[in-house]
Amino acid sequence: MIRHIVLFSAKDQAHIDQIIEGLSLLTTIPHARRLEVARNRKTDQLGNEIDVVVYGEFDNETELAAYKAHDLYQESVRRVRSLRELRFAADYNVATDARFASTAAVSQGSGRFGSTGGG
Repeated sequence: MIRHIVLFSAKDQAHIDQIIEGLSLLTTIPHARRLEVARNRKTDQLGNEIDVVVYGEFDNETELAAYKAHDLYQESVRRVRSLRELRFAADYNVATDARFASTAAVSQGSGRFGSTGGG
């Protein structure tokens, strides 16, 4: 499974709702196993520059490529590009690229990244 995560910051905070609306078009594209668009809660103690998060799960690279080639993806880009300041994207294959600790190990403080989740 491929995870696709995109982070956006708005040029103007007044445009966050428009960005979310434009990105919400992505949720109607059929190639994703799961697709979420959310406003960042900005509760991190180290940085809160990101305004909107897109999180997607795809069965494979082919499905992710089909998603990015879809007309609604292009329409979403058209609506959002002029409103956003920054866009950071990351894709990874869960089976081959991800390293993680079990929830139990993390809660006991013995996980790979300790009990704070890294930073």
